[in-house]
Amino acid sequence: MNALGNALDVEGLATELVRLIPGLILALLILLLFWIGFRLTRGPLRKALDRLGLAVPLVAMLVDTIYRLVLLTFALVMAADQVGINVGAALAGIGVVGLAVGFAAQDSLANIIAGFLIFIDKPFAVGDWITVADRYGMVKNITMRTTRIRSNQNTFIVIPNKTIIDAVLVNHSKHGATRVDVPIGIAYKENILAAREAVLAAVSGLEGVASVPPADFVVTALGDSSVNLNVRV
Repeated sequence: MNALGNALDVEGLATELVRLIPGLILALLILLLFWIGFRLTRGPLRKALDRLGLAVPLVAMLVDTIYRLVLLTFALVMAADQVGINVGAALAGIGVVGLAVGFAAQDSLANIIAGFLIFIDKPFAVGDWITVADRYGMVKNITMRTTRIRSNQNTFIVIPNKTIIDAVLVNHSKHGATRVDVPIGIAYKENILAAREAVLAAVSGLEGVASVPPADFVVTALGDSSVNLNVRV
């Protein structure tokens, strides 16, 4: 009896498998067609977004992540329907899970939205020197969640995009050349004019110092033990 039951089970499984084969073939065909569609449309879509002036990382995110996930979701839903999976119940379950994840990842979502705003508004670009959240450095990378800068001490600083959106940001590279103020002090017994000539002659020969506008040398305050000056180049 056991042998007969096993034989019937095997026969039933074989019958079910044969019944599912056409659906499986259609499901695989749908996935293949969506993959081919993504490969064919990815290039033209990237070019279209590039012509709109969007930042390269944003274009990559929109095309290679969001667009691909949308197509994959549609393909999986259509493929699952071909093999008899209850798509409505599955989508309802995914919706509940997505809602729970959304509540748990509010900060991450806020940073991602802030990343979109940075890419659209373009307050800075990779290579710019910025000051934000009391941090100064060169922008090395901009992602959807964070902005990474390198400080003068060669330290790597990761700043959440939400912090950048909410803070006062100074872009030192936006308009090209940047003035640098160097405070110095000299003793009261020294000759200010002679010090001025010596300092201006020294800074004028430095690489990277612009001749127009010329370097300047001004007195800013009379300190307790020194004359405080500012070299502006």
